[in-house]
Amino acid sequence: MHTDPAPLPDGSAAPAYLGSNQSGMRAHNERLVLSLIRRRGPLAKAEIARITGLSAQTVSVIMRALEADGLLIKGKPIRGKVGQPSVPMALAADGAYFFGLKIGRRSMELAVVDFLGKVIGRRRRTYNFPTPEAAIAFVHEAIADLTGGLPRNARDRIAGMGIAMPFFLWNWAQILGVPEARMAAWRTVDIRAEIAARYVFPVLMENDASAACGAEVVFGPAEAPRDFLYIFIGFFVGGGVVLNGALYTGPSGNAGALGPLPVPGPSGDTRQLIDVASLSGLETRLAAKGIDTASMWTSAENWRLDDAVLQSWIDEAAVGLAHAIVSACAIIDFKAVLIDGWIPADLRSRLVAAVAAQIDRQDMTGLRTPEIRPGTIGPDARVLGAASLPLSERFLVDSAVFSKSA
Repeated sequence: MHTDPAPLPDGSAAPAYLGSNQSGMRAHNERLVLSLIRRRGPLAKAEIARITGLSAQTVSVIMRALEADGLLIKGKPIRGKVGQPSVPMALAADGAYFFGLKIGRRSMELAVVDFLGKVIGRRRRTYNFPTPEAAIAFVHEAIADLTGGLPRNARDRIAGMGIAMPFFLWNWAQILGVPEARMAAWRTVDIRAEIAARYVFPVLMENDASAACGAEVVFGPAEAPRDFLYIFIGFFVGGGVVLNGALYTGPSGNAGALGPLPVPGPSGDTRQLIDVASLSGLETRLAAKGIDTASMWTSAENWRLDDAVLQSWIDEAAVGLAHAIVSACAIIDFKAVLIDGWIPADLRSRLVAAVAAQIDRQDMTGLRTPEIRPGTIGPDARVLGAASLPLSERFLVDSAVFSKSA
């Protein structure tokens, strides 16, 4: 059971429902079972025992505990030819809830996500540039609003928050067209600690593109490749690295930051990937044509933009992405490259096809050509990736450990 939270910095009492009845970390074997069912879908006790090597008695104890805690639910019995029918156990959608916060360069979003990874509520805000004060105020307002719409038992099952945001935000003031002093506060603020101080649930943070990649690992299909490069097209392009089924973020948490990679520019010069494959560049092209770009940041669907400008951007972005992919594959033998982003599904399909065509034109001597495919999460990847941080921390095993059993 959760304990009463400490008073807020302003002296008022924090809402008691912003806790979790899932106290602490689940035991390893419990998290192993939850990871297995999340990866493979509903499973009967005998099948779990066979896959994990745990005894039938141990699995029965684990399953009873998880069911009692509301994390698993029974499915319909499956009758065989002999013996008792097997009863598959599935994840309970209302077993736990998580907040996923995305702080971007042009918008922020807070979503509440259930145990299956479904967004059941969200709040968004757009702006010309982010500030810590605005972000913190938005979070508190959005949390109060979203939790107020949840049933009481759901409020008691809020198990954590994840934050997905670009690292070194203060470095982007010039590109965003704002005075450096307006972004300077990001140098010293600990946004995670500022938010966590107000709530009793844990708050974790990850680079936004790495978090989006993590959403593929946690919520993506079971048949996903064990090693892949992930590319997320947002205001700036970024990425993530998955090795042996686990997100690899490196010692500073910034692994897979593809933006600085040098690639050929449209005039034969050398530029950074961020300059040719980011939505900021598309916005600049559209604005130069006098086209209103506000719709790009309010929704990632049904963009009604000049197709000639879109195609020009796709062609240039595809060349840069192809060169970046070849460079990455020269370091790590990626089997696949997944491309996703804050873009409509049809635009993503066009970009994936264009990148695949450009890869076919590259000299891949000595390298294995990776499969270029679309991501499976879509525009929600960053908020879902943020929500996956506390979910993974509290309810899943490390993917490398899990792969040995599953």
